[in-house]
Amino acid sequence: MITVTNRFLVKKGFAHKMAPLFTSDKNLLNWDGFTKVEVNICSEPEDHDEMNVMMFWDTIEQFKAWRESDDFMKLHRRERISDKDNSESSPIIGNRVVISEIAATLEK
Repeated sequence: MITVTNRFLVKKGFAHKMAPLFTSDKNLLNWDGFTKVEVNICSEPEDHDEMNVMMFWDTIEQFKAWRESDDFMKLHRRERISDKDNSESSPIIGNRVVISEIAATLEK
């Protein structure tokens, strides 16, 4: 199993407003290998919020298939349009995508 984490720095106060957007795409539930999405927020920094959007997939190939799909393109198309029109007003300061293999877990 892998995680794909998109680590965002966003303007202070925006993380909780943005979090539901990352769990609104119910089409993800139909993709082979998709397990879940978690959104974690850290409001500790004084000047920004940190938001980690973690997607859990069985394999990297299944994630890549989704990333190259029409579903992905449709979902991210609105972001590209709004970024072009409103780049200065975007709450996103920066982001980094990290793909990791789950090497060990402990669950109750």
